[in-house]
Amino acid sequence: MLDKKNLKGSCGCGKVEYIISSNPIFTQACHCKDCKKSTGSSFVVHTSVFEEDLEIKGKISSTELPTGSGKGYRAFFCVNCGVFIYCKYNIAPGRVTIRTMTLDKPITPQAHIFVKDKDPWIDITNKEICFDTMYDREKMWPEESLKKLDNMIIK
Repeated sequence: MLDKKNLKGSCGCGKVEYIISSNPIFTQACHCKDCKKSTGSSFVVHTSVFEEDLEIKGKISSTELPTGSGKGYRAFFCVNCGVFIYCKYNIAPGRVTIRTMTLDKPITPQAHIFVKDKDPWIDITNKEICFDTMYDREKMWPEESLKKLDNMIIK
């Protein structure tokens, strides 16, 4: 994995800033109907990190939103400009998901998920990283990320 430690990002107005102190787990673009609805866009790009590796500066608030699994997630946003910075999926304890485009230097997605719901005008050229629904984490995530997840679960 490329070294992507100490990534920085912010909201639209700059009153919320963050730093990711360790390499991200994985970056994916999601084309599901829930992500489209919550973003008002054709897809969202998310970068997963371990919660302990994220430092937030500034005032944020949150709201609970639905997911296709029914488990839901909590979205965190700047109280001043409303930009959604990250979320915590209820099925992924210890991990948070950054809105990748809030990074100062966004990361290219390693996978596109729920492409069965992709808008017809979106053309993804790298079909090898496209999945109708979800991928097999053991096959897609970098070894470093899988090891860190295993260590987190053992603790």
